[in-house]
Amino acid sequence: MIHSRAEIHPDAKIGKNVEIGPFSCIYGDVEIGEGTWIGPNVTIFDGARIGKNCKIFPTAVISADSQDLKYNGEKTTVEIGDNTIIREAVTIHKGTADRWKTVIGNNCLLMAYVHVAHDCIIGNNVIIANATGLSGHITIDDFAVIEGMVGGQQFTHVGMYAFVGGTSRIRKDVPPFIKVAKEPLSYIGVNSIGLKRRGYSEESIRRIEEIYRILFIQNKNISKGSQIVQNEIQDCEEKTIVLDFIKNSKNGLIKGLQ
Repeated sequence: MIHSRAEIHPDAKIGKNVEIGPFSCIYGDVEIGEGTWIGPNVTIFDGARIGKNCKIFPTAVISADSQDLKYNGEKTTVEIGDNTIIREAVTIHKGTADRWKTVIGNNCLLMAYVHVAHDCIIGNNVIIANATGLSGHITIDDFAVIEGMVGGQQFTHVGMYAFVGGTSRIRKDVPPFIKVAKEPLSYIGVNSIGLKRRGYSEESIRRIEEIYRILFIQNKNISKGSQIVQNEIQDCEEKTIVLDFIKNSKNGLIKGLQ
């Protein structure tokens, strides 16, 4: 049901069984998948591509122009996957000529007052808690959890299944499978509880713990630690994921156990 007091541009593509509350404004170059619920007082600007069965709560603003001063009005998008929940007052800005899009994956939860800036790429099943702010060009991989009031510096990368403690400042890349907190942001252990909840076996978790014992407890030098992991840890998917992340890091990694 579309409320009579909602403002919908005639060119907007609205799927079946979409609900739009009063005083929401939907611009023309917008696509909304079937079954999505949009509460009152939501603004969805040109360039939004929203999946099926999403929920977007009051005062959220989707696909506003980037705040990057280099943005020059180029045609870019915000892409939101299926079954994603956008809570109150979340702001998600469209991409720039860097990546041309800002992406939120499937089955994500962005809690109230989260800000996702231009060109961020957020994977599937990611949870970002209240009042977290992500600067431009950040990548967050699948199943990561970012607690509340976290600040993310531009171009940083958070690996899959990572857990970032509340009020942290992300200035360096956060490898997969671990928990980080403190200031400066540091390794505080493997995210074993999160991994168990997602079906990882005890054996897999032990391998991950051994990898990070070598990287962040035994060694202060990541290059040396990575070589030891390569030589001494049995080949497995978890080893490949961690070493590939380290190899591809462009910002350096968070600190080891302090």
